Amino acid sequence: QVQLVESGGGLVQAGGSLRLSCAASGRTFSSYAMGWFRQAPGKEREFVAAISRNGGSTDYVDSVKGRFTISRDNAKNTVYLQMNSLKAEDTAVYYCAATYGRTVVRGVNYWGQGTQVTVSS
Repeated sequence: QVQLVESGGGLVQAGGSLRLSCAASGRTFSSYAMGWFRQAPGKEREFVAAISRNGGSTDYVDSVKGRFTISRDNAKNTVYLQMNSLKAEDTAVYYCAATYGRTVVRGVNYWGQGTQVTVSS
């Protein structure tokens, strides 16, 4: 089992940047494919970005391609989401996710508690 703790959310102006971090407990972090999801008020939770176990493969929802970058440091048991050129529509609670499978796009085994990102226009 793994516990996920997000940090780095906050309030930023449109066009600004934030970096989210997700620290994972346990000694098997490199066994999990990781990712980020988000949920805006009144909307369903949506996929944002995914990264493979060794970091060699990434995937993004079209709306963040070219603006967001997912990365991981297996030595630090941490996954990151660098968010640049933020827009008001990026406002949401962002959740870290882990899966035993190949990608979080196909299913999630563990969720973090979420961190709020608010982009003011």
